[in-house]
Amino acid sequence: MQQIRKRANNVLVKPTIPWHYHIIFWTIYFAFNSIRWGSYFDDYWYSFKSNLVEFPLHIIIVYFNIYYLVPKYIVGKKYKTYVVWLIFVLGLHYLVRVGLFSALVSPHPLSEVQTANDLFSFNHVVTITLGEVYVIGLVSAIKLTIDYVFELNKNNLLLELQSETEMKYLKAKIQPHFFFNTLNNLYALTLKRSKKAAEVVLKLSEIMEYVIYDLDKKKIPLNKEIKYVENYIELEKLRRKDLVVSKIEIIGKIDDILLPPYLFLPFVENCFKHGQLDNGRIIITMKFRRSGNALEFSIKNSFDKSEKTNDKSGIGLINIRRRLELLYEKNFSLEMGPSVDLYSVVLKIPLK
Repeated sequence: MQQIRKRANNVLVKPTIPWHYHIIFWTIYFAFNSIRWGSYFDDYWYSFKSNLVEFPLHIIIVYFNIYYLVPKYIVGKKYKTYVVWLIFVLGLHYLVRVGLFSALVSPHPLSEVQTANDLFSFNHVVTITLGEVYVIGLVSAIKLTIDYVFELNKNNLLLELQSETEMKYLKAKIQPHFFFNTLNNLYALTLKRSKKAAEVVLKLSEIMEYVIYDLDKKKIPLNKEIKYVENYIELEKLRRKDLVVSKIEIIGKIDDILLPPYLFLPFVENCFKHGQLDNGRIIITMKFRRSGNALEFSIKNSFDKSEKTNDKSGIGLINIRRRLELLYEKNFSLEMGPSVDLYSVVLKIPLK
């Protein structure tokens, strides 16, 4: 979470493009333009001189457009005003360019435009104006691309921050819920002065170690998660004596599987909350099956038909569904519901 916040401090503040990148761009563009038109007219010296006059005008107009006209009128949705300003700037540019060319480059400013007949002719105005529009469009496209990438990174980071914050919130709700149940178990044993209370304290300390150190990790080994589930079931068995029958089956190689922590325990908690039969017995069968790049988790428990169980009952199941949405978006499937005398849950999640 701290790493994401550090990234936020760097990304959410809109960066300015360093000046040396501006210098590099205009230097490369100047060299390219001089060589291109020098080759076209077969006069590299004339092309060099004309570009020395043109490029200061390019730079002034381009920066005036992207840092003043676009933010003020395009972003402000004043498109007609922007067009008027742009036409005015292009007209002014034409007059200034013709004057500078006559004074500094050549007394015949039309020499570089073979199709023009007279100064201020339609062809000459269009040719010069389109050339300037090309420069404005090129630089504006680069600037807009940079801004787009920045906004995309910012939006992705904000979504990640939102997900991490919500995950922290959900875990904060889940952990007290679990400890409340476990401490109730311990309290029941201490009232009976059971010798098993010490064993419960030991297992509870193992679970607390898991919660304190592992729940803040993005992923932990599946074997460790299963061990956590087994500890919880053992705590319930100690409290309920021989009334709990459980079985965990593992199919496929799971040693290399890493998953977000605390995915499966809420389903186990739900078994003990809703799975008690009239005689007090609770029967739980659990299965972890690896199939290619997916993991299927299924759990079934005894089900009292007289109890109305909602698929979304219990804070644990509500939170786990939300966590799955944050972690996997739509790339998971979760099916829950009663069937005859069993309540079953089938969860499928991708491993990559």
